[in-house]
Amino acid sequence: MTTTKKLTTGALFVALATVLMWVSKVIPAPWLQGGSITLASMTPIVLAGILFDLKWGLAISFTYAIIQMIFGFYPPPTQTFLNFLLVVLLDYIIAFGALGLSGFFYRFTGKKTFSIPLAAFLVTLLRYVCHILSGLLIWGVYAPEGQSVLVYSLVYNGSYMIPEIIITTITTTLICRMDIVKKQIAA
Repeated sequence: MTTTKKLTTGALFVALATVLMWVSKVIPAPWLQGGSITLASMTPIVLAGILFDLKWGLAISFTYAIIQMIFGFYPPPTQTFLNFLLVVLLDYIIAFGALGLSGFFYRFTGKKTFSIPLAAFLVTLLRYVCHILSGLLIWGVYAPEGQSVLVYSLVYNGSYMIPEIIITTITTTLICRMDIVKKQIAA
């Protein structure tokens, strides 16, 4: 695949993911410090990682991370440079950047039948772990009095990330079973 085709396809994947993210914003969300259940908005980014090499998968996921940050940045509860940097890294750059590792996991497992759902599951799980860490380090100040910050972070982030993991894993698997996509993956 030429560089121009990769760039164009990657831009389309980022655009589609962004539209899917925005469409889901019409559904009222109870998450006051960020997070939402979307209409498979991570699927195009996970697919890009599977279709392209690691460098392109990470470039596309990094671009998507920046767009996520532009459209949905939640400033940290305490205004220190370290907290600001941790929010940028853990809630955006690393969290969404991890989606670009899907191709790595797909190829690492030997491109077997289970490789695509496993890759989709692992990269979305990595995103969940990033948000848990962010909750422990930064957002824990919102934990109800007497509740463990770890439990708060697991439950708060799990309330939207577990459905997102399921949705992304299923949609990625189904799309990759389509003949036209199978041919691109095999190429």
